[in-house]
Amino acid sequence: MILRSGQAEDAVLGTAAGAIHTADPTLAISNPATMLQRLHDSPSASLHRVSAWLVGGFAALALLLSVVGLYGVIAYSVSHRTREIGLRIALGAQRSTVYRLILREAAWLAAGGIGAGLLGSLTATTLLSKLLFQVHSWDVATLVAVAVTLAAAALLASFLPARRAASVNPTEALHAE
Repeated sequence: MILRSGQAEDAVLGTAAGAIHTADPTLAISNPATMLQRLHDSPSASLHRVSAWLVGGFAALALLLSVVGLYGVIAYSVSHRTREIGLRIALGAQRSTVYRLILREAAWLAAGGIGAGLLGSLTATTLLSKLLFQVHSWDVATLVAVAVTLAAAALLASFLPARRAASVNPTEALHAE
């Protein structure tokens, strides 16, 4: 039996089950549920939910790989510039200046990647706009949230190499190589 009501679904569910039982006590009522509960528990909804979790997992893995990759690039750059950084510190550069130098390099790399990613995503959404139903292909809030998340991840990834560069001992750096 399906009922339609303008009242709260959960309140009507108990009242309807009681009214049916009062009208005919021999009728068995099994699994009373609202239409939203039935839709939520349907195989189709479960498939969509699993797909969303899978895509989210791949997105998290991609973010982790990008952070590790950026960390590797910045750490490699810092290791090859140890002598230069040691010379800067020996000539009087402040540690904050070294931090800014390394973080600026990481910011340029991240900005280039985020810009290329935004252009690629806008191109892809333009091509796929016919497949999107009730969703705008250029969701500014989502694009900004992703860009900010990636920028924060880039800052986090470049913090350790910047700290390592700022703590370079100038005499050891100049004696190396």
